[in-house]
Amino acid sequence: MRVFVTGAALVVGLALAAPAVAAPGQCSMTGYDAFACDVTVDGGGITFELPSGETFVFAHEADGEGLGYLIPAEPQPGRYPEELGRFVPVEGEAGCWFGAKDEITFCAALEQ
Repeated sequence: MRVFVTGAALVVGLALAAPAVAAPGQCSMTGYDAFACDVTVDGGGITFELPSGETFVFAHEADGEGLGYLIPAEPQPGRYPEELGRFVPVEGEAGCWFGAKDEITFCAALEQ
């Protein structure tokens, strides 16, 4: 069974979370089919690795919204993550967020 990490649940979970906790799940992102992933939830957002080896980071700010970042597969000193802009929850699609800057949608589902 899969439980979706929704905007509201994310806010509550982030408020209670201290150390990072990784859980197996299924993720999707524009440009990729659904894929198995380990979703890390900590006090500031969620993180998962893309099939390309890059890491996607969602930094929560408020009301289920936040900023998205893409970290290269092989980060180098002095190189910043790529900022993907603001993401907002997708209405009617639990566990999914949309970023208007590059028209990217990502979803995260945790297995229970």
